[in-house]
Amino acid sequence: MDVIAKENLTGVLLALVSSGFIGASFIIKKKGLKKAAATSGVRAGYSWVKFDNLRVFDCGLLDPVIVGEVANFVAYAFAPAVLVTPLGALSIIVSAILAHFLLNEKLHAQGVVGCVMCIAGSVVVVIHAPEEHPINSVLQLWNMATQPGFLFYVASVIVLVFILVFLYAPQYGNSNVLVFTGICSLMGSLSVMSVKALGTALKLTFEGKNQLLYSETWFFTFVVAICVITQMNYLNKALDTFNTAIVSPIYYVMFTSLTILASVIMFKDWADQNAGNVISEICGFIVVLSGTILLHTTKDFERSSSFKGSHIVL
Repeated sequence: MDVIAKENLTGVLLALVSSGFIGASFIIKKKGLKKAAATSGVRAGYSWVKFDNLRVFDCGLLDPVIVGEVANFVAYAFAPAVLVTPLGALSIIVSAILAHFLLNEKLHAQGVVGCVMCIAGSVVVVIHAPEEHPINSVLQLWNMATQPGFLFYVASVIVLVFILVFLYAPQYGNSNVLVFTGICSLMGSLSVMSVKALGTALKLTFEGKNQLLYSETWFFTFVVAICVITQMNYLNKALDTFNTAIVSPIYYVMFTSLTILASVIMFKDWADQNAGNVISEICGFIVVLSGTILLHTTKDFERSSSFKGSHIVL
């Protein structure tokens, strides 16, 4: 196995670890909230609750989601975004299965089919995913980020975000779920590209090629901060305004689709692949999307506390 294939495998394994920890965090959150509600009447917030001799933050975002997001961040440094991002759907499977056994929340037959579809689609994506192009300097990433095609994509995203924020959000934000989810999905695609660039720069730095000396590294860091803050702000607005069972699948579809599009433009992920592999990967992605939607529409979770704070991002 060559170096590139090993890095792809590392990225896949990190993405799987990320999905496992983030999916488990939802169950910890819900179990903590149920315990708090049963013992003190507290339904949400930032108090500490205790169950099974563990101290658990009842927002559900203590250790598991931190580990999951760190693993997800590092995964982008090793593998293409078109490979890592679709695997985020597996966190929903982890949540559904754990909830079935630990919270007695029934997973319907259609939900099981959704899980199988997500797994099958993910396998197809992994098998046909492109290999990561070798990158030796953050300057290479800067050249990719400043090529005309990607600059046009960035400009289009900024224009669309401004239109949604200033024209549509005030009038339609509370009635049309596509407004808030559109904003956070568009910004999310840029945040993933920046996270990948920053993660790669840090990876090279740890390998002995210091990239912190370049201003481009700090620019990518600044973009990550701006994009993530904007993304999470409007994702929270969407979750506060609409049912999470509606927001989650729509956000996943839009965010993942736009991220793959951005990655294909910036990193030319499909440039070295034949038509068969590209079509197979797209079909696998569609199967994952279909499974995700099926899971959300059939699962028997409590809508008010399921899947809030899902994958961001990255």
